Amino acid sequence: MPEQLRITITLPVLAEHLYNAWLDSEEHAVFTGTSAEIAPIVGGEFSAWDGYIQGKILLLEPFQRIVQSWRTSDFPSNAPDSQLEITFEDDGEQTHLTLNQTNIPDGQSAEYKQGWVDYYFEPMQAHFSAH
Repeated sequence: MPEQLRITITLPVLAEHLYNAWLDSEEHAVFTGTSAEIAPIVGGEFSAWDGYIQGKILLLEPFQRIVQSWRTSDFPSNAPDSQLEITFEDDGEQTHLTLNQTNIPDGQSAEYKQGWVDYYFEPMQAHFSAH
C-alpha cells in the first residue's frame, strides 16, 4: 500500500522568494548543498541531490503552490512516481511551507520524512536565516 507524509515548516523568507528559490537550479543547489537542474515550467523536468531525485513539474501557481511528480533512485523500478505538493503561505516576513507527498513506495515514508528535514528544511532554515 503506498504511503504518504506531510511536513510543515516556517521559514524566515517571503513566499515569493521561497517559491522562486525552489524552482531555480542555482539557488536550489545552494540551499541543499548539492547539484540541481530545474526547468521551471509546467512539464519541465528536474533533478536534485546529484540526480538522486528526479521528476517533472505538473502544476505551478506562482508564489502559492508547486506540484511535481517525484522519485528517487531508491524507488523500485516498477513503482509509480510519487506526487509532491508544496504550498507557500505568507505570514508577515516569513512563510509557512507545507509539503505533502503521496504515493510513496511501501516502507519508505519514514526515511523520506527524515530526509526532508535533514537535507532540505534544516539547511533551508540556516540559509534563509543568514540573509
